[in-house]
Amino acid sequence: MPAEFSRILSSLRTEKGLSQRTAAANLRISQALLSHYENGVREPGLVFVCRACDYYDVSADYILGRTENRQGPAGERDRAALTELAEQLRSLADRVEEL
Repeated sequence: MPAEFSRILSSLRTEKGLSQRTAAANLRISQALLSHYENGVREPGLVFVCRACDYYDVSADYILGRTENRQGPAGERDRAALTELAEQLRSLADRVEEL
């Protein structure tokens, strides 16, 4: 498990203003286990990583420290597609105004 995981997991929790106790309860693990994950003492399994991604609304690539984009490559593609769609809608709106 990348060392970044522990730092990012802890950072996500503190960003939400959650105590370890609250986050652990919501993630369905003990506070002690969450503390071990956040301090790099223990490595979580895939089930916990997926649960944490869903809970904090981030991609696995982000929580594992593989990208700085919280939504990962799929989020980047979605953003590009939305930008392109917005440009097409502006173009259509301009044509409608010309009529």
